[in-house]
Amino acid sequence: MARVSPHRTAGSTRASAAATLAGMDFALDRSSPVPLYYQLAQQLESAIQRDVLSPGSLLGNEVELAGRLGLSRPTVRQAIQTLVDKGLLVRRRGVGTQVVHSQVKRPLELSSLYDDLETAGQSPTTQVLHNEVEPASPEVAAALGIAERSGVHRVDRLRLTHGQPVAALCNYIPEGLLDVDTARLESTGLYRMMRAAGITLHSARQSVGARSATPEEAERLHEPAGAALLTMRRTAYDDTGRAVEYGTHIYRASRYAFEFQLLVRA
Repeated sequence: MARVSPHRTAGSTRASAAATLAGMDFALDRSSPVPLYYQLAQQLESAIQRDVLSPGSLLGNEVELAGRLGLSRPTVRQAIQTLVDKGLLVRRRGVGTQVVHSQVKRPLELSSLYDDLETAGQSPTTQVLHNEVEPASPEVAAALGIAERSGVHRVDRLRLTHGQPVAALCNYIPEGLLDVDTARLESTGLYRMMRAAGITLHSARQSVGARSATPEEAERLHEPAGAALLTMRRTAYDDTGRAVEYGTHIYRASRYAFEFQLLVRA
């Protein structure tokens, strides 16, 4: 399995990835109506999802891969571009084509992004960008059921997996509810901190949407200006019905998806 570590050179990582690719069995059906580039893209995607090709792995160049598989270079290039468009691969100047991640799919339930990423084996890390008490705006006050200009902790964080940003999170917590410590926020999730403080999370009201990234958001999330973002607003309640947190989050659509389970009514 080709994994990147701080002690590896790009050459050794590329060699490991090439060895991994050489050991993979690509079953390409040339008589199938499914285009060869799509068959190759599907099998590479499966290898990424199964962590056969792990984040950080560098693929061999298109000429080598085309020659080994007996495919044309444009076919291989189109397969790779398909996965670049999905956000699974990235082309880095001077480095080559690199595996970025497998897309995170999050069920719509009352759980934290940190817990979901950790469960998915995505190695979450956090950068706290802002952590201060400020007066609640009318929007925040209404969401938390408190008086306007009451004190709230505003916490802005950048959530990353494998060193790449996935989401920008902005949360508001009523002042006095929780010790909102920056060091703990960088080492664990907000909901874990709440549970450790004896707060029982019971339910939430949530809305999901989409919009284009502002220039500042695009730069922060390593996306091009105007890239698609998923948005979420959530108010979480404890078992007494008290609002304990209000969040406004944005997610990279190229790396993140929400999953819905729909039930048919009789």
